[in-house]
This record gives sequence, C-alpha cells and structure tokens, in this order.
Amino acid sequence: MIRKILHVDMDAFYASVEQRDNPSYRGKPIIVGGPPDSRGVVCAASYEARKFGVRSAMPCSQAARLCPSGIFVTPRFEAYRKVSSKIRQIFLEYTDLVEMLSLDEAFLDVTENKKNIPYASQVAKEIREKIFEETQLTASAGVSINKFLAKIATDQNKPNGMTIVRPEQAEKFIESLDVSVFPGIGKVTLKKMHALGIKKGKDLKEKSLEMLDQNFGKSGRWFYAVCRGLDDRPVEPYRERKSLGAESTFPKDLENSSEIFRELSDIAEELERRLLQKPFPGKTITLKIKFSDFTQKTRSITEDYSYLDKNELYRIGTKLLEEFILGSGKAVFPIRLLGLSLSHPETSSKNSQSKIEDEEDLFPSLF
Repeated sequence: MIRKILHVDMDAFYASVEQRDNPSYRGKPIIVGGPPDSRGVVCAASYEARKFGVRSAMPCSQAARLCPSGIFVTPRFEAYRKVSSKIRQIFLEYTDLVEMLSLDEAFLDVTENKKNIPYASQVAKEIREKIFEETQLTASAGVSINKFLAKIATDQNKPNGMTIVRPEQAEKFIESLDVSVFPGIGKVTLKKMHALGIKKGKDLKEKSLEMLDQNFGKSGRWFYAVCRGLDDRPVEPYRERKSLGAESTFPKDLENSSEIFRELSDIAEELERRLLQKPFPGKTITLKIKFSDFTQKTRSITEDYSYLDKNELYRIGTKLLEEFILGSGKAVFPIRLLGLSLSHPETSSKNSQSKIEDEEDLFPSLF
C-alpha cells in the first residue's frame, strides 16, 4: 500500500505567537530570545526579521547587528506549549498516528484517517484551515509517500503554503533538489559532497553504495536510499525520549574555577528540576563545554543506576570537568557555555561500571 504522509510545520511559531498576542508586534521584525547585548541565542525570528538574515540558534548579539530595528522578546514557553497542545488535538481528529517532532512540527500518517477522506492533500488543507481558525496562526505542509519527501516538500512553499509530491513525481523532484536541503546533510557533509561533485539529488543518485559508504560511513546508506525516494520509517506516535539536559551560555567567558563550578551547580539544580517535571531514566551523564573560540568538547560517564539528584549530578559533572581545570584554578581556555545531559547508555551491564568517553553532541535544543 502506498502511504500518505503529512509533514506540518508552523510558520515562525514562537514569533508568530508573540505577534498574535501583541498587535503592536505585527508586521515588525520580532526576535524571540535573550536581550540583544546578551550571550543568549535566537529561539525564533519572524519573517520580517529573517529578511535581515536573522536565524534560529544565532547569537542574539549577531542578530542585533544584522537587524538593528529588531524587537527582542523574552520567550514564553508556557504560552507556546498551550498552542502546541491545541494543534496536536486538531491532528488527532484525523489520525492517531501523530509524531510530534517539537512544539511546532509533526508527521502524520493519514493513509487511513478517521474522517475517511480519500485524498491526503484534502486532509492537509482541512488541518491547515482548522489550525488558522482556532489559533489565528498559519502552518505549511508537505504531502507525499514517506517522511523524507513530506518534510522536504514542506519547505518548498513556506510560509503558509502546501506542496504535494505524488508517487510518480518523486524521482524528478528529488533529482532537481540541492543536496543542502536533504535532512542529515550539514555544513561539513555538504562541503565534502561538493568536493566530490555532488550538488544535486541527481548527482547523489549516480554514486554507488560502495562509494557513499566509503566517504560517509553509516550515513552513506541513508543517502543512497533517500535519493531514490526510499524511506520506510513509520510515523511513531510515542517517540522515546533520548536525552534530557540543561545548559547555560554565560554573559562573559569564565576562567576562574570557583565561578565555573558554581555555574555547574546551578545547571545540575536546573536539570534536577526538569527531571522532576519529566522523569527520565537516563544513566549516561554528559558534560558539554564550549570554549571562547567556539570549539566544543563533551565527556560522558555511564553509571549502573538512573536516579540522580542535583548533588549526584554535580558530583559527576565535577569529575568530568576536572580535566579542563588547571592546577592554578583556571580553565584551560575561557569557557563560554556549560551543559549537563542525561541519556540512555549504548550498552547495559549487570555489573556496576563507569566509563568516560568522547561523545557527539547529545544535547537537544534548549533555550
């Protein structure tokens, strides 16, 4: 059976909620994040701000330089969660197969839907109309036969648009795409692809599985499949949380160990608070450090127990941090950011053991 998959993405969600709730913000460049002179990052930017080059995850100070007329707004996550919950309820009117990727983005499998609507495009149209009717916010949607195509389709006609990629259109659609829009291809991978002469989906499709495996490791098989329109991942309504963390970007770089450990204590306390709100049985504790030159290091320990309070989190975090502190009581390099994260260990053992290892960045986007 050919599946009918929707990808729905709210348009500039946080910024749009702020513009909806405050009429004076409408039509103006809104930047949701920390103050313009802070070391915080941009959570969201309205389309008016995006015209100046402002993007999510950009330092607020950089956003202020790019968009001097920007209005900086402190995030109101409780308000965003309420709107997200209402949007999810709309999705559930059509199907129980709803996979929320974040507060403002979801996959839906409407192959068989509760209203017996024969066309996925009609389902997407109704959902977008209902979202606007109930929230006064716009959403963009992609409609296709799998997650990969649906997600890419969404970005083809934003904001407030919809793109349909039918089965017979999939091959030509993928071949015409720049590989930069493929999920999983970041700056480093894109640079490597360009060096190999891979710029379009068509170029990627011409490469052998062996060649992609050799150059891109495990990701090679993924690239080989999706450039042929193959993606059998199901829409998973109950996605298992992989990690939970807390981090802090400092107003100024920290060098003194007493200040650094004090900040680590605050982060451990915040992570404990989040654990109380959203229990998570993680056993791997990861310390994340970003230095003043933006280089980043992570260190991890896996324990044989999962209950961790702020004191235990601080104790383990301190142990992981020690290698970055010199005998003089100063950091090896000034520290810009610290974070602690909990995740599931890659392997489990009945024996009590700890291991310290380098990790890729396990931290979700936390603002």
